[in-house]
Amino acid sequence: MVHASAGFRDGALAWKPVHVIDARRVWLVRHGQSESNAGLPTNGPRVSPLTPLGREQAARVAAAFSVAPDLIVSSPFVRARQTAEATVARFPETAYEEWPVEEFTYLGELHGPSTTSEQRQPFARAYWERLDPAYVCGGNGESFQALVTRVRAFLDRLSGRPEEGLVAVFTHGIFMKAVIWSLFTGVSDPDASAMRNFRQFGGVCDVPNCAIVELRRNGTNGFRVVGGGTTHLAQVSTVQEILD
Repeated sequence: MVHASAGFRDGALAWKPVHVIDARRVWLVRHGQSESNAGLPTNGPRVSPLTPLGREQAARVAAAFSVAPDLIVSSPFVRARQTAEATVARFPETAYEEWPVEEFTYLGELHGPSTTSEQRQPFARAYWERLDPAYVCGGNGESFQALVTRVRAFLDRLSGRPEEGLVAVFTHGIFMKAVIWSLFTGVSDPDASAMRNFRQFGGVCDVPNCAIVELRRNGTNGFRVVGGGTTHLAQVSTVQEILD
């Protein structure tokens, strides 16, 4: 996912890529497979750790960097921090920060201890069927409006960075979808129709574990999306519906 420009070296006839880092590029990286993704019971959204496969996927991400990132950012959730560990270990001189790029945890206390994603499905369906962007579920869940506000603050924070170079952000599937959707639609104050549109978008936009979606600075108009990639994962790629 790094640009390649044509170049000939030492008179050789073979074409060889010359890697170039553009100004203000961002890699959004979904965390590796977590125990929740694998269908195991978890004790809330913050603490679900990676599976052994998730650790292997994280190692593949670390190996995918052709140059050191200028900043490594992680969500505070365990699965994202564990995914970032391999990249932090490979580039120990790169600054590491935790930003509020955690997953959209809209079920609140309904994401109970020792429950599986399948067991939480009735609550998840009821949440989305309400189509109320301001609704706070389970006493302490995050509203859809709050998610959109958090996404816009994340993009503003990226835009406000004076440095050029690559920022690697280890985050989560629904949050990544919200970033992409926000850039596509420009919505900042969602109504019921926008919430329905996001739900439909999420249903056709797969973000596998440890997939990489690149954002590139688009002049003064924010960022543009440069698709996603899983070729670095080879046979350890996993795709499953992001249910909650």
